[in-house]
This record gives sequence, C-alpha cells and structure tokens, in this order.
Amino acid sequence: MLRRLGFLLIAGFALLGTLVLLGAVLAVRRGFGSREAPPAWEAFLAKRIYRLSIPEEARRQENPFPPTPDWLRQGREHYADHCAQCHANNGSGATEMGKNLYPRPPDMRKEATQRLTDGELYYIIHNGIRLTGMPAWGEEGHDAESWKLVLFLRHLSKLTREEEREMEKLNPKSPKERAEEQEEERFLEGDDKSSP
Repeated sequence: MLRRLGFLLIAGFALLGTLVLLGAVLAVRRGFGSREAPPAWEAFLAKRIYRLSIPEEARRQENPFPPTPDWLRQGREHYADHCAQCHANNGSGATEMGKNLYPRPPDMRKEATQRLTDGELYYIIHNGIRLTGMPAWGEEGHDAESWKLVLFLRHLSKLTREEEREMEKLNPKSPKERAEEQEEERFLEGDDKSSP
C-alpha cells in the first residue's frame, strides 16, 4: 500500500513537472507579449495567484465612507483623472491604453469585480497588483481617496450619460489634444490665425 502511494506521488510530481516544463517551453517560444490573449491555463493561474495575494484581514475591511452624493462625486472625479485612461470612464476597460495591457483591465461593471469585497477593491487600488499594469496608488496608512474610488466602482453599473460627460472634462489630455482644443477654441471665437 505504501509502495503504491509512493509510486503515485512520484508519478504525480513527474507529471506536474512535465506540464510546468512544457508550459515554460511553449511560453518562451510564443513570447510574453501583451498583444494576444494568454492561454487559458496562464489566465487561470494568474487570477488564482493574485486572489491569494490579498491578505484575509484586508478582505474583511469595510468602507468607512457611506455612498453619499458628495463622496460618490469625489470618487468619480478622482477616477476620471487617475483611472479612466486604462479602465475607461464607464469601467469597461475599452481604451487605447487598456487594450494594450496584459492582463487586460477588467470590465469593472461585471460580476467578477463587483463580487469582490470593499476591502479587496481597496487593497488592489492601494497596493496594486504585481506583474500587471495596475500600479499602487494609495498613500501610506489610511487612504480616503482609494476608499472613495471603491464607492464609485460600486456605482459604475448605474453611471448616467450626464456623469460620463462630466468625467470627460476631467480626463487627462495629451499635449496634442490640448493644442487641438485650443486651436478649436480660437477658431470658434473667430481668432483663426492659421488662415491666410
């Protein structure tokens, strides 16, 4: 009996080692670029590892900010300025930056994100996630802005078109976009210096 159990353990470890080696060889041959979707096994492992990286104590934390209109507005404004470049104003992740990241930013309106606890969301915002495009945004100690972002993430599925338009005004702009806006403003005011 012990002999058979020992054989099964050795065979199991050998099979696991072979699979890991095969996965490594395939990954190296394909490369580690972020343009194409990873194989299912890689996505599965990545999700499990990041979920395991959140301490149990952090999972149980509760948001100290109630979802008042003022706190939601502050969270929305902060999100528009800091998060929307990758996650989109509506939380879909469908942005120029987001589509070129691996793993892709999740659609934060969907169940996979919404079922996370407030503490998990806060931990991810505050500490980031290694080996992804998600940086650590929080300040040391208690971070009110990250908690307000959690409030806003809970609100994403109810986001109105009016709120989205307000957010568009707060989104960061590139120097090229700012120059185009200024040129358009001058034209609309009748001060078109580019004409002969």
